[in-house]
Amino acid sequence: MGYTKDRLLARLQELQIEFSKYEHPVVLTVEAQAKYVGNVGASLSKNLFLKDKKQRFYIISALADTKVDLKVLSQRLGLGKGGLRMAPEEALGEILQVPLGCVTPFALVNESARHVSLLLDQGFKSQQKCLFHPLSNDTSISLNTFSLDTFLKSIGRDPSYVDLEANPKVGKDQPPDLAALVPSDSIVLPEFAEGAPPSEHSNENHAVTDVKPKTVKAKAVKTPAAAEKVKDKSSTGVLPSISFTDAGQFVEEILDKTSAILLSEIREDTVRQHGEQLGAVVSDTLRKRLSSELKNLAIMFKNTAYTEGFHAGTHYQPKRP
Repeated sequence: MGYTKDRLLARLQELQIEFSKYEHPVVLTVEAQAKYVGNVGASLSKNLFLKDKKQRFYIISALADTKVDLKVLSQRLGLGKGGLRMAPEEALGEILQVPLGCVTPFALVNESARHVSLLLDQGFKSQQKCLFHPLSNDTSISLNTFSLDTFLKSIGRDPSYVDLEANPKVGKDQPPDLAALVPSDSIVLPEFAEGAPPSEHSNENHAVTDVKPKTVKAKAVKTPAAAEKVKDKSSTGVLPSISFTDAGQFVEEILDKTSAILLSEIREDTVRQHGEQLGAVVSDTLRKRLSSELKNLAIMFKNTAYTEGFHAGTHYQPKRP
C-alpha cells in the first residue's frame, strides 16, 4: 500500500521540513483550488502525469501560469513531436498510488513510482513558497524549493529544474537538451482485457435469491420502432469512440445498451423456451453481456474527468494583481 497523506506529512516533520497546511473541499483543477488557497501568499502549481510510446512515465510540475507545450517538450526529451501524451487514468493508482486530481511530486515517495521522471519548473525557484497536494486533493501544503529539494533528496532524487517555456532548436548538431531526463526503464501496466468474463465474485452484490418469477404467457412481442433504433445502435457490442462530458450522457449510454439487450432477449421463441424462467434468464444475460462493457464505460467516464482536469490545469491563467 502506498503512502497516505498523514504518513507523508509525518515524514516531512521527521525531516524537519517547514510547511503550512490548508484543508479545503476536494478539487480537481488548479482553478478550483485557487478559490480556497489562491490568497495564502503561495504560488499555485499544476502537475501533469504523462507517458511516452515506450511506457515511460513523467510528472511535469509547473507554476500555474507557465505555458507547457507538450510537442516542444517531447522534442526536447528526444521523443519526437508526438512522443508525450496523457498517462492513462489507471496508471494513477498503479504507479503513483494517488486518486484522480492528486498528481504531485510527493507521489514519488512510493516505491511503485521509482522509475517516473520528474521535471520541475525553474520558475518555482523565484517564488517564496509554492502549493502542492500532499497525495490528497482535499489539502494543500505550501513550502519553498529548498524544502521540496530536501524531501526529494531524502528519497534518492536529484531535483531537475527546467525552463519549461523554452523552445530550443533540436537537430543533427543540436541534440535534445532534456534527453538525460528520460527514464531508463519502462513500466508495464496490467492489461484490461475487453470482453473478459466477469470474475466469480463480480455479481455477488447483485445476486437474486428466493425470487419466484411470474408466469409469462407465450406471445409475440413487437418491438417499437424507437426501440429498434436503440437495438441497432448498441447490439454490435462495440463501445462507441466517444468521451463523456456529463453524467447524463453516461447514463443514456448505459440505458441504451441495457434496452438493446433486453429487447433482443424477449422474443416469441425465448418466451416458449423458458416460460416462467424467462425473467431469470434475461437477468443473467444482462449481467454477462453488460459487465465488461459497463466497466469500460466507467473507465471512459473517469478518463474524461481526468482529461478535463488536465486541460484546465494546462490553460489556467491566474489573475495577476
